[in-house]
Amino acid sequence: MLTEDQLRITTLGEPTFNSPLKSVMEGPREFVDDLRRVLLDVEFSGDEPPTPLGFEKAGPRERVFFDAAQSTAAIVTCGGLSPGLNNVIRNLYYTLHDNYGVPRVLGIRNGYQGLNPDEGRPPIPLTGKHVERVHHAGGTILGSSRGPQEPRVTVDFLESLGVDMLFTIGGDGTQRGARAIAHEVERRGAKIAVVGIPKTIDNDIKYCYRSFGFLTAVAEAERVIDRAHVEAKSVQRGVGLVKLMGRHAGFIAAAATIASGEVNFTLVPETPLVMEGDDGFLAKLGRRLDARDHAVVVVAEGAGQELFAASQEGRPGIDKSGNRKLGDIGPLLKERITEHFKQPGMRPANVKYFDPSYYIRSAAAGAADSLLTEQLARQAAHAAMAGKTDLIVSLWNNRSVHVPLELTTGQAKRMDPASDLWGAVLAITGQERW
Repeated sequence: MLTEDQLRITTLGEPTFNSPLKSVMEGPREFVDDLRRVLLDVEFSGDEPPTPLGFEKAGPRERVFFDAAQSTAAIVTCGGLSPGLNNVIRNLYYTLHDNYGVPRVLGIRNGYQGLNPDEGRPPIPLTGKHVERVHHAGGTILGSSRGPQEPRVTVDFLESLGVDMLFTIGGDGTQRGARAIAHEVERRGAKIAVVGIPKTIDNDIKYCYRSFGFLTAVAEAERVIDRAHVEAKSVQRGVGLVKLMGRHAGFIAAAATIASGEVNFTLVPETPLVMEGDDGFLAKLGRRLDARDHAVVVVAEGAGQELFAASQEGRPGIDKSGNRKLGDIGPLLKERITEHFKQPGMRPANVKYFDPSYYIRSAAAGAADSLLTEQLARQAAHAAMAGKTDLIVSLWNNRSVHVPLELTTGQAKRMDPASDLWGAVLAITGQERW
């Protein structure tokens, strides 16, 4: 059970400046009080009162910590690509520069490498020309990289640039780095706000209902699944096998399965992959092929890791973001399916394999993610200007909230096999009935 202290947001000090939004924005504006909360749990039993605990609500504050006209902001994008990165950069720039009047917004190039002057390239002073049309393109105009930098070097560099606000756009590894930077800032008594914006198409960030890029990735994955279905139906005993991203969580695989409606087996990290036996995957796939002459299988990249020998599991090692490298389940599954149906007395299967990993994450943001990126970027700017730090701006119970980095980093979210989402997958695929 979380406590009120765990939900408390760190601030750099007492806000003393009137918000510039009073003068630069026309019409009435509602400012958010620091005491406003969004309930942690909105569902409760009738005989149990709901817990009063909640996240601090995001939004513009009437008084801010930084003098906007004398401030400098920096934006960094890290880790793998996700639809909407450029949208976040664009919306941060416009909120900070046009609405608050921050004169200098720097784009840090190639992830955290750009915060180490010995490794990275110089920052780009962003202008309206830089960001005017970037939301129509995938990727990130700032570039990205994996891996952290020494926090002392990073903070030295930020101070040398006169940066007051750092916005870190990335997943769990990025936000672990942001937390280390925030702690170094606090250790030396500097006044730099560090605000994270969660990004991962896996949608596996704790206390974040939906991360930007997820729905666009699902839409792109649905297209691939539909093509796999066409391929599978065009040959005898055809199997369309699609591997999707999802290291430790099967949210993309599950959502794309539901969106497509053409999947017969969905394999995710949250459930064990049993290959052999009458109730194993291969036997069920055989019964499906005997009955319908085709099948579509979707597998998340982190599924079936138990199929790799211990010696093989240890071999891949750790990537630069601190994640254990996975065995490649897609080719293994294709090989196992092909070999199984080559056995005496078996009719061969014709496997068509699709691996659209980079395809689905490099697309431009769709409408839903464009809306979410605008919301998260704007609220991140509000949080930083108010002097709030060591947090991510998150979507929770359909509200924008501030979540302490300590709560969300290293706490990956998983899909609950008892959830409505997984129940919908089982209902649509029928994979338990075969």
